[in-house]
Amino acid sequence: MGHEQRKLQETVPAAPLLQESGTDRVRHSFSELDLAVIDALQTDPRAPWTRIGRVLGVAATTVARRWERMRDEGLAWITTYGSTKMITLAHVEVRCRSRYLPSVSAAVARLPWVVSVDETAGDYDLHLGVAATDLASLGRSVHETIGGLRGVRALRLSVGITHYSEGSQWRTRAMGPQARAALLPPQPPNRFAFNSKPHDLLAPPDLALMSALSDDGRTGCTELAAMTGMSEHTVRRRLQRMRRDGDVVLRCELAHRLAGLPTVMIYRASVPHSHLHQTGAALARMEPIRLCISQSGPHNLLMKVWTRGPDAVDQFEALLADRFPALEVRDRVVVFQSPKRMDRILDVHGRAIDRVPITAP
Repeated sequence: MGHEQRKLQETVPAAPLLQESGTDRVRHSFSELDLAVIDALQTDPRAPWTRIGRVLGVAATTVARRWERMRDEGLAWITTYGSTKMITLAHVEVRCRSRYLPSVSAAVARLPWVVSVDETAGDYDLHLGVAATDLASLGRSVHETIGGLRGVRALRLSVGITHYSEGSQWRTRAMGPQARAALLPPQPPNRFAFNSKPHDLLAPPDLALMSALSDDGRTGCTELAAMTGMSEHTVRRRLQRMRRDGDVVLRCELAHRLAGLPTVMIYRASVPHSHLHQTGAALARMEPIRLCISQSGPHNLLMKVWTRGPDAVDQFEALLADRFPALEVRDRVVVFQSPKRMDRILDVHGRAIDRVPITAP
């Protein structure tokens, strides 16, 4: 066994979670090989197991078996959704009466147009990502539905303007650059403006295909053809086009806490407008940053960051100050836990335990 293969089979330093299951103790953790498989699927979520196995230097059956275990245990999953260039996106902060926080958090997580729920320490109790087809629908859904929940005291809404990076572009970095390049499919542009008006950019067959992929982004073309009533050739052609044009996003996710990334931070920052796009693009390339967008409101940048602990937060903020002297961090919020990410309901360890299909109001 070569050095690289031995390295991939070592266990990551993060302590595994042991869970009682009858008389058995089930180990939920990631090995280096697990993280490399996830990295490969983050690079190309539909890459054949044979190609992934060849890049990682292990058998295709081993790769497939590892993925099936992680998926079955909710440790990793692939979700599918319409590109953010086709939606109106906002982030909503919610202040609740303390005794209603659990019920409000659970209620908003079940809303199909709420794509992220973070319970936070700060002036507000919840930080939500919300998607809609247009600004009117966005405002109505947020103020009437979320604002109408019992126990909600106040809302603060910021509308996304320009996308620089999001979770589908984040990587575990368990593979080297050469291995990633061997898997890299054609990439759509990273930066684009969010939509702010009514639209119908995807044809009905494309919407049907995206819906069929939403539960498992690796569903085969033969099965997709049966699910949608299209020919297998048509499925392949449409899916290739949607991915090439950036109309659909396939995103490999993982239980970040069990992967040794327990500390999540949300930052609001300000930068002079003349530096905005240059700064946003540079921030998007930083390893800890999961989300970077410009937005409405007094602070024009929003970032979400995954780190290995409080010490890493200090290091990240020092790096920000050094690299971006024109950027001012105006607010930093610690995330207690994330009950929802995209269409998945998560447990306290970040494992996927249920799914709520995404539907914009």
